[in-house]
Amino acid sequence: MRTIKTRHFTGTTDNTVTKRELENRKVARKAAAEGMVLLKNEGQLLPLKEGTKVALYGVGASRTIKGGTGSGDVNERETVTIFQGLKNAGFEITTEDWIEDYDRQYQAARYAWRDEIEEKASKLEDQVSGFFNIYSTTKFRMPAGAAITQTDADVAIYILSRVAGEGADRFDAEGDYYLTKEEKQQLSDICSMYKHVIVAVNTGGLADLSFMDEYSNIEALLQIVQPGMEAGNAFADIISGKVTPSGKMTDTWAYKYEDYPNSKTFSHNNGNVDKEYYTEGLYVGYRYFDSFDIPVRYGFGYGLSYTTFETKVLATELKENKKIVIETEVTNTGDTYSGKEVVELYATCPAGKLEKEYRRLVAFAKTGLLAPGQCEKLTLEIGLDKLTSYSEKEAAWILEKGTYVIWAGNSLEASAPCAVLNLDKEVVLTKTQNICPLKEELEEMKQSSEKMNQKLEALLKTVEEKKVPVMELKAADVETRVVEYRSNVECVPEEARKFVDTLSTEKLVALASGDPGKGQGSNLGSAGISVPGSAGETNNCALEDGVPGIVLADGPAGLRLMKHYNVHEGKIVNKPFKFSLEGGLFCEGEPADPGETYYQYCTAIPVGTLLAQTWDTALIEEVGEMIGGEMLEFSVTLWLAPGMNIHRNPLCGRNFEYYSEDPLLAGRMAGAMTNGVQNVPGCGTTIKHFACNNQEDNRMGSDSILSERTLREIYLKGFEIAITESQPMSIMTSYNLINGVHAANCEDTCTKAARCEWGFQGVIMTDWTTTEYGPDCTASGCMRAGNDLVMPGAFSDRDNLNQELADGTLSMEDLKACISRLVNITWQSMEFEDAAPYKKVK
Repeated sequence: MRTIKTRHFTGTTDNTVTKRELENRKVARKAAAEGMVLLKNEGQLLPLKEGTKVALYGVGASRTIKGGTGSGDVNERETVTIFQGLKNAGFEITTEDWIEDYDRQYQAARYAWRDEIEEKASKLEDQVSGFFNIYSTTKFRMPAGAAITQTDADVAIYILSRVAGEGADRFDAEGDYYLTKEEKQQLSDICSMYKHVIVAVNTGGLADLSFMDEYSNIEALLQIVQPGMEAGNAFADIISGKVTPSGKMTDTWAYKYEDYPNSKTFSHNNGNVDKEYYTEGLYVGYRYFDSFDIPVRYGFGYGLSYTTFETKVLATELKENKKIVIETEVTNTGDTYSGKEVVELYATCPAGKLEKEYRRLVAFAKTGLLAPGQCEKLTLEIGLDKLTSYSEKEAAWILEKGTYVIWAGNSLEASAPCAVLNLDKEVVLTKTQNICPLKEELEEMKQSSEKMNQKLEALLKTVEEKKVPVMELKAADVETRVVEYRSNVECVPEEARKFVDTLSTEKLVALASGDPGKGQGSNLGSAGISVPGSAGETNNCALEDGVPGIVLADGPAGLRLMKHYNVHEGKIVNKPFKFSLEGGLFCEGEPADPGETYYQYCTAIPVGTLLAQTWDTALIEEVGEMIGGEMLEFSVTLWLAPGMNIHRNPLCGRNFEYYSEDPLLAGRMAGAMTNGVQNVPGCGTTIKHFACNNQEDNRMGSDSILSERTLREIYLKGFEIAITESQPMSIMTSYNLINGVHAANCEDTCTKAARCEWGFQGVIMTDWTTTEYGPDCTASGCMRAGNDLVMPGAFSDRDNLNQELADGTLSMEDLKACISRLVNITWQSMEFEDAAPYKKVK
């Protein structure tokens, strides 16, 4: 017997800070500090002594950017800036006059930007999506601030900041990837006036660091990304030594933008935003730089500490379950600071019929906090699937005959061979079907086979000379898994399918799309009805049958709800969509709503990239459980997060939401976040954007053109790992096309890959308004593909479903299969009294 909960107004009428807010801010602060990466620290400048006089400059000093714009924003109570955080920690800031002057410039620029957007929008007929498009493409340029004058300080700190967000990609231009002339002058002046200089990079994506080569007295560099609402306190924790840095890079920082293999053709760089050719193939991020021996400024997995560590490999073993087990011991060899260290394992696979990258990440683990002299043993496992490559010809994941070399270290660059696996014959580990075929010619980047063979020969010689332990694997001992493919109609939960047979066609069609907020005037991320500011709700047309609507809220830097709303005469007073943007900037000065005010302050956690820089799955799970608690408090069943697309190019406008250039790291982080959220009864994640959402310009129509092998090994692999390790409640498809087929209408990814190959059991939904931009992507197409829910819901979607049911181009069985999965997830939501943590059904 399932008992539906009685809904109440969310939030509280008391505006005082709650215990939940205080406790959750501690978690956000811990995650932010642990994810900050120390990239340079000459002469052990850091940490600074308590009471140090600091000359603080840069646009992010008092206007620290907590996160990106758009649906990934969070309307928190407040954000602690770096200026405030350093003061809280007892540092003396000598540049308060400069900061006060900057604040005045910033406010003026911000209002001018708001007015520019309002003026452009006033000429539009569509004041909803049209407004959002103008908002997302009219970038706010933060003023540089006044000229630099010297103060009586021991050290100067410069905060380099940039704003980024969904709907538009960045530019390799001044004021974005590169410094402006004003910023260059400021840095030059600072370095001429102060002996010791620290730079912190407070940006959503990577930026040019060539200025680091010009000034020898920039002695410390920190990659702090966008650290959430506790940004300033977390930064001060690192600067003061209260927390020892332990973050590691999740991307490769090239010497110059042109070094990235797709720099010339990415997004708008070649003038073509309609088709994106993934000509670099497998060679994304470190896979390219490492394989082609391109020097980098800071490599993948790199990060410094205030202490030193020694990592020893104690034992290597091939278990009976065919997993490679590497036992390590990490010792804090310093004498002053406690700290954490990451152990990273990479693999070099044998050259054969399939070209391969030189090394790939195959496992990682992080220690707890180790005091000086303290050690910890870490055991890391590598499944054989992490060593496979995909053969399009055989439609299979294969292990080629030969020698597999395992490397261990605390970064890619610092890793060394620690084990060897010899395989006597080729193995087909998993037999699949081909998916997402290319529809046009694509010439992918290739290595020189001669050069790669020379590298591999040299490696094998080194391994032999150093007598690296060898493990032998017989192909005959490895079982082949053959995927059983089922149709959309066959991938259904039995109980829910029987229930769906009792529903009318009218209700089935209504359930297939969301229920947009009445009177809110928007379908873009603020279509919720019962929880103001939520992204949307599923339709509650079957409430009397025992299927309530469930609430969905944006992410992935925390829940995105309205800070406050009013209830008048027992009803929620609807606010315009614009109120949910920029903390209500576009609604300032408007008359107060009637009725009683309810407050919904959510915790703004660090953005995805910074969270991944922790390399700490236990911490990410703790963050997830914290978010799940807020979901329970605010009656949100599905969090539209985590975002986990690959950092294919530094200029993607949405990189801040995503974790890494590496799919294993992205998948394990998303899995940890999901496990945390789904520890809370009735709460679930929505991993997104599935798949190849690596470009924001023309995101509704851009076609990602790539080989099946590249798709599977790079762009789908993270989703596969997250699903097989954590079984999220939901997946959100992306706006783009994949080899000519809209992701929302793609049976190959939704049904064949996600459900049949990876065992996904949850609900798949579209991104908002995906089906409202022409006949190439329809609600019926979603149902045929196994994409169960069209969000946020529009009458045009219902019209399309009814028409295709009548025409016979959409079968009732396909529609019922999709609704069955939605009902099954709804039954396990927090809308019921007996909700339990969501788990995969065996």
